[in-house]
Amino acid sequence: MDPIEPQAKPGSPLTTAAFAVHIFTACGAACALLALLAAVRTDWPQMFVWLGVALFIDSVDGTFARRLRVAELLPRWSGDVLDLVVDILNYVFVPAYAVVASGLLPDTAAILLGIVIVVTGSLYFADRLMKTSDYYFRGFPALWNVAAFYLFLLKPAPWLGAAAITALAALTFVPLHVVHPVRISYLRVPTVAAMIIWTLLAIYAVAKNLEPGLLTVAALCLLAIYFVAVGFLRRHHPERPLLPHD
Repeated sequence: MDPIEPQAKPGSPLTTAAFAVHIFTACGAACALLALLAAVRTDWPQMFVWLGVALFIDSVDGTFARRLRVAELLPRWSGDVLDLVVDILNYVFVPAYAVVASGLLPDTAAILLGIVIVVTGSLYFADRLMKTSDYYFRGFPALWNVAAFYLFLLKPAPWLGAAAITALAALTFVPLHVVHPVRISYLRVPTVAAMIIWTLLAIYAVAKNLEPGLLTVAALCLLAIYFVAVGFLRRHHPERPLLPHD
């Protein structure tokens, strides 16, 4: 088999810029390590800071990759694989450790539920049909970082937290549609606006040590309901398999 050759000379400004995008994406793994270290210290706000930085990186790196033609210039390096590796650390593994170690779940079930999170999350990221052609996720999209955020924010009774995790794990395999708030086209303006508001409120909640007050918590919950509702309002489009950087 012939070796994979880049479409531009190594060391050229184009390939340098393209590889910088891969480095930017890989920095998400560094965020995962820093978030895990914070979680081990039970510094939950700091953990969510790093998970938030990783979420920001994941939100914009695909745009950079497409504009700089990274896949074309650097075919040796798989942006899809890199993205999946980083995502499973930040979206699944670190949040699973946090919910197990937090004391927010029943002691007798915490480890088992953590295992459920990492197993179902791993299966989800291996699903080639995780996205629709109009950029909705199929099933609960392994957003365990967001689920953990709400668990720490609401601090429900341990049995209720366990029930919520069980339900979300089961919904991983249910063909419901969940909006991609960055790449959505239908209802794009209100959804992007809702995402910006959610981000600002989440930052405020973390700054307040995850105790931002009733109004902020209520607003974050209402926004979560909106994002779920948009999935049910999805219009039908012809579908094709998509990978994360498609």
